Amino acid sequence: MTRPVIGVTVSRRSGWRVFPLIALSIRLGGGRALRWKRARDVALNRVDGVVIGGGDDIAPTLYGGELAMSARIDPARDAMERAVLRGAFRRGLPVLGICRGAQMLNVVLGGTLDQDAYGSFGIARRDTVLPLKTVQVVPGTLLWQITEHDELRVNALHSQAVDTLGRGLRVSARDRSGMIQAVERDRDPFALGVQWHPEHLFYRSDHRKLFRALVRAAGVQASRRRQIAAATPRRRGA
Repeated sequence: MTRPVIGVTVSRRSGWRVFPLIALSIRLGGGRALRWKRARDVALNRVDGVVIGGGDDIAPTLYGGELAMSARIDPARDAMERAVLRGAFRRGLPVLGICRGAQMLNVVLGGTLDQDAYGSFGIARRDTVLPLKTVQVVPGTLLWQITEHDELRVNALHSQAVDTLGRGLRVSARDRSGMIQAVERDRDPFALGVQWHPEHLFYRSDHRKLFRALVRAAGVQASRRRQIAAATPRRRGA
């Protein structure tokens, strides 16, 4: 059976080390990954789903904020991912946002970010790729249905976080301080953003489920596309 194809946006700086982990997670979930690090790489007509990866900060000018001196931005990547998300929504492609990807999902739908989330919540920042942080999952949400857990142990590699929610989004997880840790679209197409990095936790079943759910939704999209193609009359000479 053909594996659903997932387009993955990554940083031009760090994508070389992040993409293999995401590709592995997608493969374990039953899919196949394509890497997109520049706008010219993007081909939405070749994929059945999308992952917006982590990395660079998002330019605050996109949501009415002020640029912090510590921010490391990539305007070209911002533009690429905004176009990818808008195109994915038009085509009905399922989306998984990872860290920056969750934030970009929120920004594209009109939300804002807190550039100093840990300062705002008065807690110390602790970066770790290990699942040392606990988040509470909101019952009844898509994230809760996928993971089948009220709590998840996650990693943390971020300084910013979702502040004001974008249109049609709801919170699906928070940490113990109340900081938003996951958001999701409240209607189809599937769109889920998590503040942590599940690709680093591929050895834990609850995080592999995120990629499996994306691939499953992408498989439905691929099936619909094949049905439409089969039902469309071919022109003579085509």
